[in-house]
Amino acid sequence: MTTEYILPPCGTGNGGLDRAIAKAGYKYDPTQKIFFSHRDAWQRNYGYCRLYDEMLAPLSMIVDCEPIYFNFEQKRWLIQLWKGQYGMVTGCEIGVYYTGHEDIEIPNVFSGPFYDCAGNEDLLLMSCTLYKNQKPLFSRKAKHWWLTGFILGEFSEPVELSMAASITLKDEFMLAAVVEGLKTAGYTEEEINIEANTISFDFVTPRTPQPSTRVPEIERIMQWKNKLLCDLYLSLTGGIMSIVDKIELLREKAPELHDEILHMGKNEQLYGQFNPHLYNSNN
Repeated sequence: MTTEYILPPCGTGNGGLDRAIAKAGYKYDPTQKIFFSHRDAWQRNYGYCRLYDEMLAPLSMIVDCEPIYFNFEQKRWLIQLWKGQYGMVTGCEIGVYYTGHEDIEIPNVFSGPFYDCAGNEDLLLMSCTLYKNQKPLFSRKAKHWWLTGFILGEFSEPVELSMAASITLKDEFMLAAVVEGLKTAGYTEEEINIEANTISFDFVTPRTPQPSTRVPEIERIMQWKNKLLCDLYLSLTGGIMSIVDKIELLREKAPELHDEILHMGKNEQLYGQFNPHLYNSNN
């Protein structure tokens, strides 16, 4: 029996802007006033490897990372969580990836697994609620490979943020594998809640090593820049209710901020420096 999930109403009400946002890989939820990734986002073509996380901080994304590794159905799987400041947006992500291949080797750059994004047959029902200083910012729920949410103009330090995550696994064997992956990452049995094949836990302080590029000097400079951009956005758009009017005003008055918005989150700068298809493919 197929279960239907009610999706939130989407769109800004402006076709041109919605197409521009979709081209960036996202949709807009007017009820919660957040951007979120759509299932067929172009980012799906680029999979995941740890090298991406190493490039986050130098690209103004000061984000906590939490990888959960496990084996299932003769593949190496990864469920990864992120939360933090992505330039002009505060947000969070849960990604589902796997590989059936050997590690890739890029001399003097990277050595390790490259994962493909989960295919349509392996999408998982996931939910997340992002909190800032214990106050909820937004919630998301969908059957997806990349569940995300981003608030434009909100500035946060990653330590202020926590994520309540829930993931429904395919069966009890996948559930057991994910539980072991969480324990290996540093979570205790008391921190993991299980109901049927659904697992839930809180991502507050990362238990796993963070990217080596996340050093205090880079973090301080990038967060100073991110706060400056958020403050400028709020000062220019204060009092304007419509997201369409806000973005149109920025297009006229501050085109550099307008461009930042249309390249929010994990963008071409991050993925464009690395072509995974030169090294690995599960297709």
